[in-house]
Amino acid sequence: MQALVLEQKGKLALREIDLPLDVGPGDVKIEIDTVGVCGSDVHYYTHGAIGPYVLREPMVLGHEAAGIVVEVGADVKDLKVGDRVCMEPGIPNLSSRASKLGLYNVDPDVRFWATPPIHGVLAPYTVHPAAFTYKLPDNVSFEEGAMVEPFAIGMQAATRARIQPGDVAAVIGAGPIGIMVALAALAGGCARVFISDLSADKLKIAGQYPGIIPVNIREQPFAEVISEQTSGWGADVVFEASGSPRAYEGMFDLVRPGGAFVLVGLPVEPVKFDVASAISKEVRIETVFRYANIFDRALELIASGKVDLKPLITGTFDFKQSIEAFERAAAGHASDVKLQIKLKG
Repeated sequence: MQALVLEQKGKLALREIDLPLDVGPGDVKIEIDTVGVCGSDVHYYTHGAIGPYVLREPMVLGHEAAGIVVEVGADVKDLKVGDRVCMEPGIPNLSSRASKLGLYNVDPDVRFWATPPIHGVLAPYTVHPAAFTYKLPDNVSFEEGAMVEPFAIGMQAATRARIQPGDVAAVIGAGPIGIMVALAALAGGCARVFISDLSADKLKIAGQYPGIIPVNIREQPFAEVISEQTSGWGADVVFEASGSPRAYEGMFDLVRPGGAFVLVGLPVEPVKFDVASAISKEVRIETVFRYANIFDRALELIASGKVDLKPLITGTFDFKQSIEAFERAAAGHASDVKLQIKLKG
């Protein structure tokens, strides 16, 4: 079947490729409807690697997806043909030590869509374990269903932060994940979430949500704003969601004594880390790698109406325009948050 294939760094093709579609007893076959363009997909396109994950052979892209069940395995009880679903893109080894600890997101054996050498799902069909496939409520669209995956990262970050009701949070970076983190922090109990960026367009999108206060760091340093707004105390929790090495300069000026710093963004190079400042405030440092045991809760929040992700979808492309979608994503237009590709008309 035809798929969007990353042939090598910087080279995409819409072409025929043979992908496995055998349905096991615990699997479902899904006709793909919508796929989001993720920053990691774009990074493989532009750089050919993310850390230790290196593109060595052609790979189908795409891991933020929703679709319709068209076939179910013999042992599947909770899903049926015709169900609208979204899919958690990582398939762990459930017998691994990491999985037994509930940390299947860091299972070394996890098979994650569009992570070399595992193919993604920018293709008409895929087969996936029913255990990691979630039925969409009637009021959740395919487009929102494809947003559950990035929102789950925000949920993982908010969970790792151990937010207390009424906390003040600060988010560095107003890209797709930064805004998802901010929304998850609000849903988790934060009273206010300040979010910083250089892009006025992205800050305008983030600022439309009640409780999120945008800060343009071209106009005023983020630490200065946080200090002014917290009477010099600092934010209870700070999320680094930009992945920029520059974000680590003076990062502990943002957080209160005894607060938490959650690292979400993934720098492409080593960064300088001010250990003395972290220790002097006894800051708790948490890290986020994908998510675990959270996909269903992310979907519940979206379905409840407490989190509206629709304003973040800033561009939609037909499947035949997939290469164009990736070229636009790689260009990094300031007004873009989340681009999506529709495989069905």
